[in-house]
Amino acid sequence: MKTTAAFKQMKEKKEPIVMLTAYDAPSAAAAEGGGADVILVGDSLGMVVLGYESTVPVTMDDMVHHTKAVRRGAKDTFVITDMPFMTYHGDISETISHARRLMQEASAHAVKLEGGGEVIDHIARLVSGGVPVAAHLGLTPQSVGVLGGYKVQGKDKAEREALLTDAARAEKAGASMLVVELIPESLGKELANMLTIPVIGIGAGRYTDGQVLVYHDILRYGAANVPKFVQVYADLNETIQTAVCSFTDDVKTGSFPAAEHVFQPLEPKDNEDGKHS
Repeated sequence: MKTTAAFKQMKEKKEPIVMLTAYDAPSAAAAEGGGADVILVGDSLGMVVLGYESTVPVTMDDMVHHTKAVRRGAKDTFVITDMPFMTYHGDISETISHARRLMQEASAHAVKLEGGGEVIDHIARLVSGGVPVAAHLGLTPQSVGVLGGYKVQGKDKAEREALLTDAARAEKAGASMLVVELIPESLGKELANMLTIPVIGIGAGRYTDGQVLVYHDILRYGAANVPKFVQVYADLNETIQTAVCSFTDDVKTGSFPAAEHVFQPLEPKDNEDGKHS
C-alpha cells in the first residue's frame, strides 16, 4: 500500500496519481483491482448512492459505515474519507473527535476537509495530532449553497489569488495532498507547480499531479448525466436496464426458472438386500 510519502515521491517523479471515489466493498475492490493509487470515500455518496439532493444530509455515521465497507473491499489501497458537513467548523475538540472516529472506528488512512480560511487551522491541529489530511479547494460541494451552485471557481483575479493563498496555507499547515475541483486549467497547473504536495484535480485540467473521478460516473452507473469533465468508460445503466428487463420478461413468460435452476429430491437407493433405504 502506498503512503503519503510515496505520493509525494510520485509527484517528484512526475508519475500521475490515480484517485477513484468509491463507496462500498465491490466498488473498492474494483478500484484496487484496476490499479487506483488512492480511494476516496466521498460524502458525494449522499447523492450517488443514498438518494439525497446534496451532500449536506450525510452524517458521520454514514461516512464511518461506508469507509468500513471500502476498507473491507480494498485492504491494500490508501483510503481517504471526507469529513461531512459541519463536522469541522465548530470547536476544535469536536473536529478531533470526528476525525478520531474515521481513523479508529472506520480505519481510514486520512481525512479530507473542504475549504480554506479557518478550516486550515483545523487541518494544522489534526496534523499535529497525527492525522494525515487532504485539503480540498475550488468548488467545495458542502458549500454549494453559499457559492450559488456548481460553478467554476477561481476564474477572476481575486478568486484566483485567494485560492493560491489558501493552497499555500494548507501546505504549510501540514496537508499531505490537495484536491482542487472545477477550476481553470491554468490555475490547476500553477498550483501543481507551486506546491510540493500532490495536487489532485477533478475538473481542473491536464496539468495537476493526478486525477480523481467517481466510480459511478466513469461507469455511468446510476446517474443519467455526468459532468462535462468526466470521461465515461462504460455504460452500465444500459447494460443493467437490459438485464433487468430480460429477467422480468423471463419470469412473466414462465421461461425462468428453467429446469437447470431447480432442485429435485434425492432418488431412493437400494440396499444390498434389494430393499429401498
